Amino acid sequence: MTSYAAAHPSQSRLSANPALSAALAVALIAAVTLAGAWFFQLVLGIVPCPLCLEQRYAYYLAVPLGLLVALLAAKGAPRQVLLAGLALLVLAALANAWLGTYHAGVEWKFWQGPTDCSGPVVDFGKAGSLLDRLDTVKVVRCDEVQWRFLGLSLAGYNVLISLAMASIAAWGLVLTRRA
Repeated sequence: MTSYAAAHPSQSRLSANPALSAALAVALIAAVTLAGAWFFQLVLGIVPCPLCLEQRYAYYLAVPLGLLVALLAAKGAPRQVLLAGLALLVLAALANAWLGTYHAGVEWKFWQGPTDCSGPVVDFGKAGSLLDRLDTVKVVRCDEVQWRFLGLSLAGYNVLISLAMASIAAWGLVLTRRA
């Protein structure tokens, strides 16, 4: 054991356990991404569209699943269990990258989005409450970008973050499988 490993046993355990490292990294990235999404929504007032909200599901899954896989890896769980957990993290992140790509394509008008957030608004409810509803309802369209940075919308950044999470989980999966 090197003197660095002796002085930093927790870091040595992380580098020796790729399932633990990958799962913790994915959980941390997912938690920070959710915190960022809530910051944009609650502090900056950027209301998410229905597709934006759906893209959060993968992060809501990745935080507890990543923490569970990390805990199991730290406790020496069977390799097959760790591989299954990491595979689920890869699949969730890739599915989310696909959803983010779809959403970004809707924003760029490459294809039509779902009618409930990018089509015409046709359901006005009862005629008597129409004016009341128009005063209280804010329609957030999926095909209109509310914020861009360096040419990418939040959906575009979701693609990049999801691909990074998938790559990290896949790295942990491959190294755990080899072990």
